[in-house]
Amino acid sequence: MPKTPDSSRRSEHSRQAILAATRALISEVGYEKVAIEAIAARAGVGKQTIYRWWPSKGAVIFDSILALSEDADGRDLALPDTGDLEADLKRVMRATVAEFADPDFEKPIRALTAEVINDAGLAAQYRDKLARPVDEAKKARLRGGQRAGQLAADADLDLVLEVLYAPLFQRWLQRSGPLTPEYADALVEAALRAFRPG
Repeated sequence: MPKTPDSSRRSEHSRQAILAATRALISEVGYEKVAIEAIAARAGVGKQTIYRWWPSKGAVIFDSILALSEDADGRDLALPDTGDLEADLKRVMRATVAEFADPDFEKPIRALTAEVINDAGLAAQYRDKLARPVDEAKKARLRGGQRAGQLAADADLDLVLEVLYAPLFQRWLQRSGPLTPEYADALVEAALRAFRPG
């Protein structure tokens, strides 16, 4: 008796092909020139397949980026915890700077940022699916620093994250300066000075 084709496997294969095609096209031709038709052609699917799963180009871009940072439903977002908050934050910030300086990562993120600015629904999805879980993982590590006396016990952790990341994001967004490991270290040192105990 012949086996019935597994449509869920075919669907997942198509979904992954679409996400990979989206990232590749953004890197090759830039966000403005990427069209749903081009994504479909590159992925080997019909345009209607894309629209069945995503309402817009921005939504496809978002999922293509989200797929880079997740492993199915079980993402380990925990930050390193060696007991030394400054060293751990420098490691994370250096990795973040390296990502934002990598053209293969930077182009789709810049495209997604433009979409988020102009699409309130996509902005909400970005906050819920990506920004909030990542921020909660960062705050969990900061709480560890508070318990260890390396960060003020009454520090506003949302503000700590803004002091750490907003200058980096602004420099990247405006292309106003180099993204280097030294810059990452300086941001960590400035933030920890601002929120030092006592």
